Amino acid sequence: MDKVMESFIGKQLIANLFNDKGVFVLPALTLLSAEHIRLINQHKITLESHDVVQLDSAEFFQLAIDDCTAAIENIFEQLRHNKNKRIPMLEVRNEVIPFIQQVSEKNDFYGVLAALQSKDDYTYRHNVAVGILSTLLGKWLKLKPEDLSMLTIAATLHDIGKMRIPDELLTRPGPLTAEEYQLMKKHTTYGYEMIRDTIGTNHMQALVALQHHERMDGSGYPFGVLGNRITDFSKIVAVADVFHAMTSDRFYRKASPLYEVLLQMEESVFGKLDPYICRVFINKLMQSMIGNEVELTDGRTGKIIMILATDPLRPLVNIDDEFIDLSKHRSIGIVRVIPQ
Repeated sequence: MDKVMESFIGKQLIANLFNDKGVFVLPALTLLSAEHIRLINQHKITLESHDVVQLDSAEFFQLAIDDCTAAIENIFEQLRHNKNKRIPMLEVRNEVIPFIQQVSEKNDFYGVLAALQSKDDYTYRHNVAVGILSTLLGKWLKLKPEDLSMLTIAATLHDIGKMRIPDELLTRPGPLTAEEYQLMKKHTTYGYEMIRDTIGTNHMQALVALQHHERMDGSGYPFGVLGNRITDFSKIVAVADVFHAMTSDRFYRKASPLYEVLLQMEESVFGKLDPYICRVFINKLMQSMIGNEVELTDGRTGKIIMILATDPLRPLVNIDDEFIDLSKHRSIGIVRVIPQ
């Protein structure tokens, strides 16, 4: 693919696109992926800069994540209605993964988080969210590019087994009975089998579907294995999965504030989640908040100036002429971070 055509990826088509024979190729407002560019090349169409528009970050995130969610819904619904069907990996690779990678490249955590806030499609949007958050986390952990690509697919498919769970359980507003919960837990083994039996995936990706609810202290499911038996990919996806679930509005509870979620995650590091992966995640998220206003427990508001690697959730905060190191003033804490 030449550099000029490549530069159109992530931009939006202004009008319907036809080839020189008048054959319809793509509709107006399409957010262009690498696959679309290949299609345009096949039709021997040359795009010009006036054919597309560059969206600002917020619009791009919203559109890319909405498109991705719609593609995931379509793929998952195909599987739900046709139990023997293998996962359509071509569709996953062409319609979902490129956008997840593009959004991850922007490295704008707040922008991503705003666009991930579930509308009323948590079941599908959650897969996109975990795909993006795991990819960001994989980058922060300095995974090799080929491992990162494998992780992105594994993370996006981690909940695919839910397509074999009755819909009414997935959207139940209240708590599940013990029997229903046992059935819900089976999505891990179902997902493992579905990915294992799909050509174009590997065992590591199937294990993520199986293990993303396993916990370091053996308290997870389906097998209650200890941390040394859980793969690194599964540990990364577990952190992204827990974080997005806690920061989303669900059928049965409201989202928790971001800072509160990070505090809870730090506490669950001792036992539940991998401590190193979780620390890197919390550290990076807090780093992205430098410059943000925070409300403190004593009612004052200040600005985050510096994050301490040893205690990222208790940063250095500036109020007027005063600098408060929250790691030393333990009686004062952050109530919430105010998005910019």
